[in-house]
Amino acid sequence: MAVYVDADACPVKAEAERVATRHKLPILFVSNGGLRPSQNPLVQMIYVPEGPDAADMWIAERCGPGDVVVTNDIPLAARCVEAGARVVKTNGEALTSANVGNALATRDLMADLRAADPFRQGGGRPFSKADRSRFLDALERTIREASR
Repeated sequence: MAVYVDADACPVKAEAERVATRHKLPILFVSNGGLRPSQNPLVQMIYVPEGPDAADMWIAERCGPGDVVVTNDIPLAARCVEAGARVVKTNGEALTSANVGNALATRDLMADLRAADPFRQGGGRPFSKADRSRFLDALERTIREASR
């Protein structure tokens, strides 16, 4: 059992490390580089080559049943759920086989709407303390469920 973090632009790296360390689980931060190494012996920094979705492919090829993946990337989440891993978004939302298909369809629809309307760009609300708290609770709960 391990925790994989899609670390490029992840706002909850410290929180994920704290929860994984409490459970004595290895945690792998996967990125294209630019992350400061951790002194924590449970942390592995994985640097993948530059390129679109290189970190996503690395995680999707290695995660499996019992693992937990932290990502906001819906296509990556779908691949991880298919591989048997549990997925938690940085806002605490769990993605499962029951809801990842809807999340993927919504993502694709929103991408089409943004492409059709140049004024419908950006958006979304800023990451909040409540999101951080929900993430901590969700990751704790997910790790406990996965370890059963």
